[in-house]
Amino acid sequence: MKNYKIFVDAHIFDGEFQGTLTYVKELYLKILFLNPNITLYFGANKIENIKEYFGNHPNVRYIQYSSTRSFCRIFIEIPKIINELGFTHAHFQYVIPFVKNRNCKYIVTIHDILFNDFSNDFSFFYRLQRNILFFLSAKRCDYLLTVSDYSKQKIAKQFNIKTNKIIITPNAVSDDYFHFKTSKNESKIYISDRYAVQNFILYVSRIEPRKNQNLLVTAFVKEKLWKKGFALVLIGDNTLHSGLFDNISSLRKEIKKSIFWFEKVNDLDLKNFLNAAEFFVYPSKAEGFGIPPLEAGALCTPVVCSNTTAMADFDFFNPYFFDPNNYEEFVKIINQMTQNRKSIDLSAIQSTIKGKYSWEESAKIMLEKVISV
Repeated sequence: MKNYKIFVDAHIFDGEFQGTLTYVKELYLKILFLNPNITLYFGANKIENIKEYFGNHPNVRYIQYSSTRSFCRIFIEIPKIINELGFTHAHFQYVIPFVKNRNCKYIVTIHDILFNDFSNDFSFFYRLQRNILFFLSAKRCDYLLTVSDYSKQKIAKQFNIKTNKIIITPNAVSDDYFHFKTSKNESKIYISDRYAVQNFILYVSRIEPRKNQNLLVTAFVKEKLWKKGFALVLIGDNTLHSGLFDNISSLRKEIKKSIFWFEKVNDLDLKNFLNAAEFFVYPSKAEGFGIPPLEAGALCTPVVCSNTTAMADFDFFNPYFFDPNNYEEFVKIINQMTQNRKSIDLSAIQSTIKGKYSWEESAKIMLEKVISV
């Protein structure tokens, strides 16, 4: 059996936590499990962040980048690394180098191009830069991957690429969510002791306009959920200005004290937040996939989820599935959830998520259609 030597540009581990990091981590943990003839070389500035997940695995090597600027990394340093070490494959997120090594197969995962469909939520320069780089990468790579059929169709149309040239390696839910043994009550005590938060509604993901957190805060205030004993917890990096914190700052003190924002929490605390929440709300207008509501559902936490873009596939969250552009519908569902959430068949939702979204299946697709061909 052929031995494969794969370079993975893992600079995503250097910055804020996001779905792309989960994708790289989980995909390659499963690939290592499935194929012992693969050696992975992860390149990053903060390799200690990658070692947290891959440790001293005998088939994993780490490459410390010397450059911190993205242009120098992708267009100068990485091509040099590939030329010197002779990889069979090199995998990138969104952008590949301009200069390619003819003996190496270049893989790029473009998770979404939402900046085109929802242009009002992104600056002109943001859209221009990514359209150029993503288009060139999609056209010049050897294998083009994405994470959902929604993203596949959008990439094919906007970049004029045949759909049969795009391979879907779906996002999924990590096994440890299904194996999390802490009870709901234990998680509530854990979060109360560490964060002084109780009886809370939860949102998890980056703070930016398309994520639509303002809708949730508006409903929380107008429906006076804080008076009904609920707190609101938001977890995620403040990535793009959305006016969210300006809105929160303008609220009365008695309301603001029921709203909590945590920029980052560790993996254990995140699971406990998801497990302890009264219910989870995901009001996003646009996602290339959308992992957080699945993670909440995997922990048998009730979920209120947007039904647009790639999230349209999450219809197992019905009837708590809503149009994020319809405030009245959203408020109706939120009020129903505050009163009737105990009637939801959470175990059925968990089973559906477990059966439909598997990192091992995504890894098998990667091995069969990309690496082993």
